[in-house]
Amino acid sequence: MKIREYLKPTTLEEAYNALKDKNATVIGGGAYLRLGAKEVDTMLDLSNLGLDLIEDKEDRIEIGAMVTLRQIEQSEVLQKNFSGAVSKAIGAIMGVQIRNIATVGGSVAGRYAFSDVITPLLALDTYVELHNGGKTSLKDFLGIKGKINDVVVKIVIMKDNRKASFQSVRNTSTDFAILNAAVSNVGGDLKISVGARPGVAQLAEKAMEFLKSSELNEETAVKAGKIAAEELKFGNDIRGSLEYRTELCKALVKRAIMEVI
Repeated sequence: MKIREYLKPTTLEEAYNALKDKNATVIGGGAYLRLGAKEVDTMLDLSNLGLDLIEDKEDRIEIGAMVTLRQIEQSEVLQKNFSGAVSKAIGAIMGVQIRNIATVGGSVAGRYAFSDVITPLLALDTYVELHNGGKTSLKDFLGIKGKINDVVVKIVIMKDNRKASFQSVRNTSTDFAILNAAVSNVGGDLKISVGARPGVAQLAEKAMEFLKSSELNEETAVKAGKIAAEELKFGNDIRGSLEYRTELCKALVKRAIMEVI
């Protein structure tokens, strides 16, 4: 890889201006850096901006963009909240070496189709804070078209006593998921997200709507899994077929619902 100019800003404003004016490529942990371009005009290193803290606030948890996946996996506050689903999901990602390098900001900003990070976050009340664009819901952030010319500052998860469950199936323990799913429950209101379809995680809106007007039990959990499998789009890749993912969706959604009810 050839990098013509390497910048290591000390303020967010400096980082944002470099991103805006020079169309820089951002480096956080750099786990997937070499999957991209082999020649980079300007590389922007965010490691001097103090974005590597997990802060437990009264009504929310704030996770700086440079927090590593390993930090999240080992965080006591994230193990205690949301049934530990976020820590559990991240603990299944490849090996400790990768989790020590990859950052939550890179995982979310990259909007990777294979992400085991985005799926559980989407099932919670999660927001992405951008330096210039302010705070937006993770759902809306994932829906932004094209490149995002802004700096992801932190991920904010609201604390509302949700129970949560994360489920995934993979060919080997260090491989990307064939499919993953997460469900959260607060006061009988369930959120269902499914990722690695292979596509970035999405909410199963019709399945969620069905559960709002249904008694929560195994029968309705099975039905919700089928609705989710019908409303979401699946595809083929080297890990699994469209048909296999469709069947997995039914099973994983049902399993996650049963865990949170």
